[in-house]
Amino acid sequence: MSDVKVDSVNGAEIIEKYEKESRTRKFASRPLNLAVYVLCLAFTLYHLAYASGIRLLQMVNIKHHAIHVGMILVLGFALYPAFRRSSRKKIVWYDWIFVALCAVMPVYVFVRYPVFISTGFSGETIDIIMGTLLILLVMECSRRISGPALTILSAVFLIYALLGRSFPGIFRHRGYTWHRVVTYLTTDIYGIYGTSIKVSATYIVLFIIFGDVMNKCGMGQFFNDIANALAGHTKGGPAKVAVLASGFLGSINGSAVANVVTTGTFTIPLMKKTGYSKEFAGAVEATASVGGQLLPPIMGAAAFVMAETLGVKYGVIIRAAVLPALIYYLGIILQVQMRAEKDGLRGLPKDQMPKAFQVMKERGHLLIPIVFLLYMLIFSGKTVIFSAFWTILVTILVAELRPVSRMSLKDIGDAFVSGAKSTVSVAIACACVGIIVGVCGLTGFALNVAHAIISIGQHAIPGSAAASLFLTLLFTMVTCMILGMGLPSIPSYLITATIAAPALVELGQAEIAAHMFCFYFAMFANLTPPVALAAFAAAGLSGGSPMKTGWQSVKLALAGFIVPFMFVYNPQLLLENVTIISGFQVIVTSCVGVLLIAAAVEGYLRGNLNAVLRAVAAVGALLLIDGGGMTDILGVLCLAVVLGAQVVKIKMVAAKKAAA
Repeated sequence: MSDVKVDSVNGAEIIEKYEKESRTRKFASRPLNLAVYVLCLAFTLYHLAYASGIRLLQMVNIKHHAIHVGMILVLGFALYPAFRRSSRKKIVWYDWIFVALCAVMPVYVFVRYPVFISTGFSGETIDIIMGTLLILLVMECSRRISGPALTILSAVFLIYALLGRSFPGIFRHRGYTWHRVVTYLTTDIYGIYGTSIKVSATYIVLFIIFGDVMNKCGMGQFFNDIANALAGHTKGGPAKVAVLASGFLGSINGSAVANVVTTGTFTIPLMKKTGYSKEFAGAVEATASVGGQLLPPIMGAAAFVMAETLGVKYGVIIRAAVLPALIYYLGIILQVQMRAEKDGLRGLPKDQMPKAFQVMKERGHLLIPIVFLLYMLIFSGKTVIFSAFWTILVTILVAELRPVSRMSLKDIGDAFVSGAKSTVSVAIACACVGIIVGVCGLTGFALNVAHAIISIGQHAIPGSAAASLFLTLLFTMVTCMILGMGLPSIPSYLITATIAAPALVELGQAEIAAHMFCFYFAMFANLTPPVALAAFAAAGLSGGSPMKTGWQSVKLALAGFIVPFMFVYNPQLLLENVTIISGFQVIVTSCVGVLLIAAAVEGYLRGNLNAVLRAVAAVGALLLIDGGGMTDILGVLCLAVVLGAQVVKIKMVAAKKAAA
């Protein structure tokens, strides 16, 4: 238990080390602490009131978005110092100036809105000055919170918008004046106040608040206890507990690094104690935490963002996401099980594990809000934000049913304040992404990238449509993982969906498959070195090598890397246009494919596999990517060959022992 205590103490430090968004000021002044607390509370209460449908607060989108951006900018400059060595105990004089300027921005939009409408967003001198200031404030706040990567990327896109005539080939465009760029990005609904901030001001903020309220009333402890009750006593039990608990919690909180520390503080020491290596223990926690954002029903709010982006109902997204997510987790569980069998690892004593019935009796009522949310979203016909608002209220009321989850007014206030602070980092990133998305819309950059990716794929192997598609998928995968490095999940998805998804749509892929493909690989940027934030955070808890933990995470998540290719080649994996028979076939072949992947990676299936059998398993897994009948048969035959060889080997060993 001493290991657990040490890791618990270091948890906050690890989050701050690997998640820049957590490096907020800790004010020495009590009045300043109170002022920020009240501002965060006001931020949350405003968004809850707006979501409730109060008529007084209903307004055109750009006004609501301006209030949202103004408040997050004020909080951003108040909470985040300019530099790592800057004081974290007070707000320095120049940040007070930034705070004042940020507070003016929504007032300016309200005052000038009639002019925007009457002039068709043409923009006057005051609009250019204020718009330029807004762009600079957003970029600087993003630099402070998320680091320089997103700020530099947005600056590059601004330069591209201005100097388009100087760019070569298909990236050349006519070029735009600063007047036109600023007007488009700041006084219209296609830039900073566009889709990125719309999803932040409606879906993201509410579900972050929901996640913090759930955590405050003990949902994280419930997930950990029920996972221990179900799997803690089995072979490799602590690793399975990490997979289950991190998956459940990650779907709600939407932050891979925070999820690693929340559950990993307890699961990683237990995995090490059971016999797993430091790197493997960290990798299990990292891959499970990242996968939580792929897991319905909430997907870290990504499901709602994707539904908004594609213009489809929420139910369509979770139906498409459920099978790939389960296959991803099946791949991790299988590798955990094989590693435990190969190394002879046991679970924890069953009498030391909580009882499932007792856990459900104490905290099972916390599942009611999730069931209520699903009912509201799928069956009630209400909007997502209205459903989220009522779910938050239901969560608070349900928590009162048992003393173990009951929250005081201070607890509720603290959860609301925590939700506001958690929203700032994602919302600022969304605002900065708005610059990139706006420039893409203004210049046609996204379509140019799509044509470039397709052209490279087609010219690499001329005349082969299948090879061209595969290479296009590879280039899209790399693009998504590069763009997703070091960014929060939602902004990462928005960038990749804008820039990379059109390439797949151009090749005739369904939009939902294209967006899912991009989302998966944007998430995996948290696992793949050199910028593997989730894996590095897990290594900080386990004491293992960060890079080795990152590469071990890639091996554990290998099924997840293959699944997006599977649903592009076989859209029935997304449960689109699927019959009972074809659906059953998809499920069976997918599970067989994941089993073969795990066997090939771990070199184990009912015993150690030699190099030849591992190669056969790998080939079988690749054959099952394609949904064709012949490739499925060949893939299953590969499994039969591996199993047959292992059975023969086991019988030969047994016969030798009997003869001896």
